[in-house]
Amino acid sequence: MPVNDNASPLSTNLMDVIKKIRTHGGNVAAQPLKAYGSEYRNLLRLGAPVLVTQIGIILVSFADTMMIGAYGDRVSGLAAAAFVNSLFMIPIVMLLGFAAGTTPLIGALFSRKSDFELGRTGRAALQVNVIVSMAFTLLMGVLYFFIDRFGQPEELLPLIRPYYLLMLLNLIPTALFNCCQQISNGVTDTATPMWVILGANLLNVAGNYILIFGHFGAPEMGLAGAGVSTVIARVAGAVVMLLLVRNMRRFRPYAEGLRTPGTPGVIRRKVWTTSYPVMIQSGVECSLWTFGAIVSGWYGKVQLASYQVVNTVAQLGFMIFMSFGVAISIRVANYTGLGDRRAVRRIASAGLHINLLLATLASACFYFFGHDLATLFTDDARVLAAAALLIAPLILYQYGDAIQLTFANALRGTSHVKPLLWISLGSYLLLGVPLLLWLAVGMDMRNVGVYYSFSGALFAAAMLLFLSFRRAARFIGPKD
Repeated sequence: MPVNDNASPLSTNLMDVIKKIRTHGGNVAAQPLKAYGSEYRNLLRLGAPVLVTQIGIILVSFADTMMIGAYGDRVSGLAAAAFVNSLFMIPIVMLLGFAAGTTPLIGALFSRKSDFELGRTGRAALQVNVIVSMAFTLLMGVLYFFIDRFGQPEELLPLIRPYYLLMLLNLIPTALFNCCQQISNGVTDTATPMWVILGANLLNVAGNYILIFGHFGAPEMGLAGAGVSTVIARVAGAVVMLLLVRNMRRFRPYAEGLRTPGTPGVIRRKVWTTSYPVMIQSGVECSLWTFGAIVSGWYGKVQLASYQVVNTVAQLGFMIFMSFGVAISIRVANYTGLGDRRAVRRIASAGLHINLLLATLASACFYFFGHDLATLFTDDARVLAAAALLIAPLILYQYGDAIQLTFANALRGTSHVKPLLWISLGSYLLLGVPLLLWLAVGMDMRNVGVYYSFSGALFAAAMLLFLSFRRAARFIGPKD
């Protein structure tokens, strides 16, 4: 029917919309779906190498736990490793968080093609990361002299002390590797760190086999052998990654800035300002899990060993969510540099979809195969029975973990990282610690209560991080 010349503006506009839909075959409605499809592919492209890397880390952690659990007094080895690894989890995760603060700076410069400035920022990041790792080494070295004050079983101390000192040597090479990895991630090269860490992981597993059990004429070192192997692998990975970032063809555009001495203090301060909130957030979150190990140890080595077994299994979910969190952070940083607010929001939503799907798959894996996974690490009936009770709370917190990792990394990508401080303090310390003590000690649920407390802290953090990201996104680009 022809349109009347005297038709109202409303009816004219409506006919224009209908005409557009007919002309383009519904492409107006299809645009958001196409945009999400493209973003899923981009996140998978960036996240897949990180995922392979994280799976490699998980396999090494599995191998470590299996070999330690198969040597000597199996429960004692697992319990000692659980205690030391839980203590060092805090500085290691904090160093990883500190390095992650470099990603949005590098990513924004990469999107603007500021090659020399990118190289100088990478140089400054390496300097600051080494200084921070030296401070952590000193701090953990002092803590060594108080190792007997944590209320752990006395018979574990001879195993704990040498393993602790070996783990102390890992902090500086870990910081170097992390920083080089984030520089590489920031220029959208997630494959190079993948290959380096996979090689280091193979070296670690081979070293474990040789040094724990004394094969090929090597001394039989037990738990200390696992520590020596880890040190060798971490140093090798750091050296190789540093050489690649300095000399690899992919990084040549940034070589001049990376090698030019006299890095301005303003760049180092910018790296510090962007990185320390992420570091503290990561450390506070991790401290709840470390405190959980300490509390579990109050109830004996079986509770502590089962906590170690399930924590190792739990990495399957965490590392996978973190893989796509890294991809989200990279993509958000790139589009923050371009001032594209809509793309930033779309990236976060697409990342959330992927991580929720992965949380469902991880939960199904824990539900159907949790007992089988636990038997990989020990055949002690007491430890297996205690570990079986932790599967239900482990499944419960997967969704909280997936959501909070999605929006924590999206927030990091915007460089608005200050909210990470108060969110982590409120969720993991003010809420998480009292909840853990109430459930584990007050309700006498022991390490089961410890695991249920994680869910409360993670879901609280997830909600607050979502709200903070939405607020930060409003400041990107032009106002609506």
